[in-house]
Amino acid sequence: MIYALVQMKVVDTDKLAAYREKAGAALARHGGKLEAASPGPTVLEGGRAAPDIAGILSFPDRDAALAWIGDPALQEVHELRRGGADSSIILIG
Repeated sequence: MIYALVQMKVVDTDKLAAYREKAGAALARHGGKLEAASPGPTVLEGGRAAPDIAGILSFPDRDAALAWIGDPALQEVHELRRGGADSSIILIG
C-alpha cells in the first residue's frame, strides 16, 4: 500500500463539485481510494498556510498511483481538479 497527500486551495467551486462527482470512480479505476479528507485542516507546526482541503489517498502500489495520474482516459477528470483548485499531490512511501 502507498499513500498520497492531497492539498487543495479552491479557485472554482463549480469545477471542484464536478470533479468530486467523478473522482471516486477515477480513483477506483486504478485501485485507489480516498481514505480521509478534511475541509479546513489545521496546521500544527510550520509556517505554511493550511490548504482549504486536505486528503489522503491510498493505492495498492506506486505503479497504480502513477497509472492513475497518467491515465489518458482520466485527463478530463484531472483537468476538473486542476481547474477547481490549485492542488498538489505527493506520494508518501
